[in-house]
Amino acid sequence: MEFIMTRDGSKTLFNEQIGECYHSKHGAVQESKHVFIKMGLDHFFHQYDQDEIAILEIGFGTGLNFIQTLAYTNDQKIQIDYLGIEGFPLSLETVQKTGYDDFISRDNWNDYISNYQQAFKEDTSINAKVKLHIDHTLLMDFDSDKRFDIVYFDAFATIHQPEMWSDEALAHVAKFMKSGAVFVTYAITGNLKRSMKALGFQIEKVPGAPGKREMLRATKI
Repeated sequence: MEFIMTRDGSKTLFNEQIGECYHSKHGAVQESKHVFIKMGLDHFFHQYDQDEIAILEIGFGTGLNFIQTLAYTNDQKIQIDYLGIEGFPLSLETVQKTGYDDFISRDNWNDYISNYQQAFKEDTSINAKVKLHIDHTLLMDFDSDKRFDIVYFDAFATIHQPEMWSDEALAHVAKFMKSGAVFVTYAITGNLKRSMKALGFQIEKVPGAPGKREMLRATKI
């Protein structure tokens, strides 16, 4: 794997086996903030004014979406229970080389790095507001008694990982979501919209991050 500098000055990781970067070359950090924080977490928080939120991330990767979520909690009265699914975890050494500590506070970065490996073993308190667990499993093998308010769907693109975007995979994710829960992803395709509608979701086309005109936000009815 190699790091590539993106247009906002943050790095992304290129996965040679998949043939794709973990985040947008137009800006890794700005994509994460736009797609998952602004259109997902911030939208949900202001819509429901809920002070305890459970988040499920499909494709934990480097943890960029998690640390942006961690940073979001700094100025909010909110408790986050965060569960990430990752079939192919990155080493702590690789995560430390991302340079994402330049984009969040030192405290947030240190809290994440010092607890990264422990979070694969059990629910781990990252700080007083945020708990993290990273499940080393493939999506279709994932199971949990928890039900979630928000899903960050951050799998590699359908051209590289079509199995992650199949009707079966999306239905598997949907069963872990509460009524009213929000699903956000950087992508928006006709097949994705049809699949989510068939699963009983209300579909929204909302502005995408730089490099993408639109993205999908879906609410479970």
